[in-house]
Amino acid sequence: MEEHAGEPMSMGTALVRTAFLVDAVYADSVREFDLTMAQAQLLCVLIARPFGMFELAKTLNLAKSSISGLVDRSEKNGLVRREADPADGRAFRVALTEKGAQLAEQFHDETVKRVAELPLGLSAAEQEVLAGLLSRVVVDNHVPVVFTDSGCPSANQTCAEG
Repeated sequence: MEEHAGEPMSMGTALVRTAFLVDAVYADSVREFDLTMAQAQLLCVLIARPFGMFELAKTLNLAKSSISGLVDRSEKNGLVRREADPADGRAFRVALTEKGAQLAEQFHDETVKRVAELPLGLSAAEQEVLAGLLSRVVVDNHVPVVFTDSGCPSANQTCAEG
């Protein structure tokens, strides 16, 4: 049953429908940039710094075999490279190539812009309240950092809330 305009929704319904809305915008960006959802998330996570495979799998919530395949495919496309891990000579980290960094920043900036347009029907004060409340929900639920507020995060941040 469809809610009528102006009628309040329950919290669960509002959040689920918002997730669908954001997912649709994210999916449009992914298609436009000729990426998969997983590739886009990988690129955004790597904007901040190189990651080890275990750390990537944990951040992206992927199995070891899935992250290996994702990195392999992204490496073949020239988006990432493997580099030695200075802390462990037996391990490697995954880093963006120049091509991958450029694509990651373009994708991130365009996607953030599109998602930020969703609540334009709200006043500036309402948008500020919404951002504050959603930030608390994200922090309280320990959501991994995938998108940041900036395409150029500091060394201790990663990129992605998509």
